[in-house]
Amino acid sequence: MEKPLRLGISSCLLGNNVRYDGGHKLDRFLRDTLGKYVEFVPVCPEVECGMSVPREAMRLVGDIEAPRLRTIRSGEDLTDQMLAWAAEKNEWLAGQDLCGFIFKSKSPSSGLQGVKVYSEQGMPQQKGVGIFAKTFITRFPDIPVEDDGRLNDPGLRENFIERIFTARRWQDVVAAKPALGPLVAFQAHHKYLVLAHSPKHYTALGRLVAQASEMDRDHVFAEYGRLLSEALRIRTTKAKLFNVLEKSMGHFKKQITAWEKQELLDVFRRFKEGQIPLIVPVTLLNHYIRKYDEPYLKTQFFFNPHPLELKLRNHA
Repeated sequence: MEKPLRLGISSCLLGNNVRYDGGHKLDRFLRDTLGKYVEFVPVCPEVECGMSVPREAMRLVGDIEAPRLRTIRSGEDLTDQMLAWAAEKNEWLAGQDLCGFIFKSKSPSSGLQGVKVYSEQGMPQQKGVGIFAKTFITRFPDIPVEDDGRLNDPGLRENFIERIFTARRWQDVVAAKPALGPLVAFQAHHKYLVLAHSPKHYTALGRLVAQASEMDRDHVFAEYGRLLSEALRIRTTKAKLFNVLEKSMGHFKKQITAWEKQELLDVFRRFKEGQIPLIVPVTLLNHYIRKYDEPYLKTQFFFNPHPLELKLRNHA
């Protein structure tokens, strides 16, 4: 990838003192580990829409689907101020080539889910979405998003980071539009990655690319991007991953011995039963890919979807 992978992020997660109490919520994995591979675009809705640091704490009040943003002590309604800023900010973000966004969990401006929304009587329901976060996901439905709380789950973390690196590669394809060559190559190199998430989308994407030369190019690229994003949001399962591992082994049926085949199957089974992490069968298959210089598998991003140094598959 020639261009950097750009990632929007709630500014407080990078250690910036922008929270209502003058503090931050530094996430060292995001700043110090993931930060080696991405270029962050920090956003603080409260400060950027004109609020001070420190400031009165706020919360969401009213209807779950359309809550108001009010200060807790004085009851000042800041919804319109936040929405006006968000509309302008999202237009600016549209030109930033973002591959994803990491929001601050539970925030009344930036929480993605489970944000407390209080009734007029003061009773909370943990079913809301932050004001800015909701405008962002409405404006950019295909951009991968997560919050810092959910990224503590190893499976969700691996899924999100896989999605942002895939999104970055997809940007290069879109930049080459209307040429179909990069699209065909992208589809070929991501087949097993998509299959590990959704066999249904694997089939639909293949059919779309096969018919692309007879269709409107803008529609093809828009529909492919939508389907790709939809597919990768579906979490992998051990059964689906086992299927991909078995298909991969089939590429070596003329090279490996009966003993080596049985060894691979045993490793795949142990992974499926939860005894070993995904990195073990993937490492073993990568050994055979290098040994036999297998042309199809060595271009499959399933085996290297993100930097190995992030160790994301050590727990999957």
